[in-house]
Amino acid sequence: MNIEPEATDNAILAILGERVGRYRIEAGLTQAELAERAGIGKRTLERLEAGRGTELVTLIRVLRILNNLEGLERLLPQRPASPIEQLKLRGKQRQRAFRPRRGRESSGRPQGGAPNRPWTWGTQPATTTPVSKMPRSTKKKA
Repeated sequence: MNIEPEATDNAILAILGERVGRYRIEAGLTQAELAERAGIGKRTLERLEAGRGTELVTLIRVLRILNNLEGLERLLPQRPASPIEQLKLRGKQRQRAFRPRRGRESSGRPQGGAPNRPWTWGTQPATTTPVSKMPRSTKKKA
């Protein structure tokens, strides 16, 4: 049975558990033997094969004993960066995903606000007095 995108999580767990069981049987191992070699409890392996979920480290241990770790490599292969992204990063690795801030247009200036102009020497940026620095008589009461 193939894993389809519309399958539920529980259905996918059941399929994976069934496959682990088939690989175990093909390797000629009992549940007790595989569990002992993988360093897990027999009951844990039974739950895995029944599709009732397990920790990822348990699956990794079982796949290692069954000589099937390359399946994980196929599951999530390393994704190569595009040539343009490589130029932007200049050998560095991305650390975060980028999401534009709310309330900003793609031009980088606040919506409805004045355009961003670079500051140059000899000009004073417009400043406003913070509320905390205003004299007490002009502060609004909450």
